[in-house]
Amino acid sequence: MRQTDKEILLESDTTQVPAEDIGELVYLLDKSITLALQRIRSDLCFLHSGAVVAPNGQVIVLTAASGSGKSTLTWALLHHGFGYLSDELAPIEPATLLVHRYPHALCLKRQPPEPYRLPSATLETSHTLHVPVAATSDPGRLAAIFFVGHRHPENHPILSDVSPARAAMHLYANTLNPLAHPNDGLDTIADIVQEVPSYALNSANLGAACATIRALLEH
Repeated sequence: MRQTDKEILLESDTTQVPAEDIGELVYLLDKSITLALQRIRSDLCFLHSGAVVAPNGQVIVLTAASGSGKSTLTWALLHHGFGYLSDELAPIEPATLLVHRYPHALCLKRQPPEPYRLPSATLETSHTLHVPVAATSDPGRLAAIFFVGHRHPENHPILSDVSPARAAMHLYANTLNPLAHPNDGLDTIADIVQEVPSYALNSANLGAACATIRALLEH
């Protein structure tokens, strides 16, 4: 990796990829690592835009479209006693539903509200905030999937069941390596949503959202 007068270059083998600034450099580096992981562990099902946390030994995946508050909610959950496995990528073993660690810095689009202040070691780029977080939980079997939204400003979050068919549609759209699995990955995703319950969670109140997730899992 080197910097010229006008651009930053990420060197991969003999290919040089230009980056306009440090934010794009981090994005390109992250993309390169993700592609390499898919080649090394093609047996795993890689879900994109998925954060993995572990409350009380259980492992759950939070997934959402970019900008929906998934990483911010993940950061809040860590303040409420949840363990951390990964952000942006959920590596799942199809046969066992074991979710592996991917100790990736949390990537936020904006500063979270109090009391979830970011640490001084946070890397701020032109578009993102990268929060260094150590993986604190061991790999474990997937217990639940939450589709996160940020469209309900009241104190009480809206939590609803998601059907296996709807969950499969969303998960398949966010699977990075479906062609590495039988029937282009359709069988793998179908098996996951049949075995693991899925929920939609809409809330703009981080504390209430964290309490809702914990209450559901402890029920």
